[in-house]
Amino acid sequence: MEDATYWAEQLTQKKISFSELTARIEEKIQQVEPTLNALVSFDRQAAIKQYEQNPQAKAALFGGLPIPLKILGQSKAGWPATSAAALFANAKAEQTSAFVNGLEQLGLIPLGQTNAPEFGFKNITDPVLYGPTRNPWQSAYSAGGSSGGAAAVVAAGLFPLAAASDGGGSIRIPASFNGLIGLKPTRGTMPVGPQEWRSWQGASINFALTLSMRDTERLFYGLRTSQPAAPYQAPRIEWKHHGPSQNRTLRVAYTTESPVGSPVSQTAVSAVKKAVAFLEDQGHQVTEIRYPVDGQTMMASYYRMNGGETAAMFAEIEAMLQRPVEQKDMELMTWGLYQYGKKLAAADYIQALQYWDQLAVTMEALFADYELFLTPATAQTAPLIEEDLQSDTIRRELQEIERRTAAAAGDLIYQMFDKSLALTPYTQLANLTGQPAISLPTAVSEEGLPLGIQFMASKGREDLLFQVGELFERWEQFHLPKK
Repeated sequence: MEDATYWAEQLTQKKISFSELTARIEEKIQQVEPTLNALVSFDRQAAIKQYEQNPQAKAALFGGLPIPLKILGQSKAGWPATSAAALFANAKAEQTSAFVNGLEQLGLIPLGQTNAPEFGFKNITDPVLYGPTRNPWQSAYSAGGSSGGAAAVVAAGLFPLAAASDGGGSIRIPASFNGLIGLKPTRGTMPVGPQEWRSWQGASINFALTLSMRDTERLFYGLRTSQPAAPYQAPRIEWKHHGPSQNRTLRVAYTTESPVGSPVSQTAVSAVKKAVAFLEDQGHQVTEIRYPVDGQTMMASYYRMNGGETAAMFAEIEAMLQRPVEQKDMELMTWGLYQYGKKLAAADYIQALQYWDQLAVTMEALFADYELFLTPATAQTAPLIEEDLQSDTIRRELQEIERRTAAAAGDLIYQMFDKSLALTPYTQLANLTGQPAISLPTAVSEEGLPLGIQFMASKGREDLLFQVGELFERWEQFHLPKK
């Protein structure tokens, strides 16, 4: 499968026209989309019009390459802005986000929007509004989430690059499940605004799902910015550096231990052990360690943030609607987080954020000894579409969560996520600490499903992630989609 740089060159060298390329995309969509259910909007004529009226795009880095946006948080004026929520089924964006402006300035032309779970709270994509997105490797399985639609369109060969976002693993999880490259950049590196500036207190960040390291690096360095008004600023440790150092010996720590004590599949363990052997063969220093933080405490703090942010979001929604929201206005998981958030005190929220700062200190201390931290990207391969990650008991209790104390509601929220967290316990840490992490597609299970490995680095050290990613890519360690 050819990457975005290849197709950008085809466009700039006039070996294919924008109209021809988008016609090919539309034809592929007609073939596979009825099965995948990855796109929620598509307007070829609008994209052609934008391309024709934007000569700057043709001369920019990606030469007018079409790219789908995620339906959640990547707004373009006049386009649907549903957040995959039935409550906003007919909503349209009033403004184009700074991130989408950044994509357009690099010569990427928005063409369609990809599916996501309601408000992005899940690691699978199955919103009531749009239905589930299926995995191109095997359609009985999920594409993951929350950027599940984005991953599916790339893995299916519809687009070589798709915009995505990551608030707890939402780029790296679907990258792992779909055999793609998924970078979660350092907090504060990507454009934010003009409305949402904090994005889950910096835990959530926009980027993309990719097929090659060169696409990942070109997009990252093209988008990377420092906005004076932004609340988070990334360290400029290698700000002027544009590309990884190829000949450095790396000090790598690794573990296959689940941070929350959940089972880890043999596929995931083997993927890490194979990566360790490969790195050692290449002359790098690799050391096994215990998982460096208390995963259960970490996740409890993460869910407190989710609850608090959800309560604040619905306070704004109620003001906009001029009525209280009800359980029927949203999916049950969203309702549970909303009710939990309303029960939290301001002190609870502040303590959660202070704990994140402690985690960052712990991890930066680790990165003083080791430059990279290697784990599985996900503990398991993609779950079946039909797999129930809840239970009837939890669903009944969520319907009555208003009656619980804040502590009891917090326990229920942890239980609500328990099965899904067991699938993907490794990604959330980087979101809370603000450090960069990348999922690399290095393994395939006996059942023929992909699974990635994850590397984390110190804040501002994407160059180290690029170095190790290029190493695996150069020695043909990737298992990318073959369509």
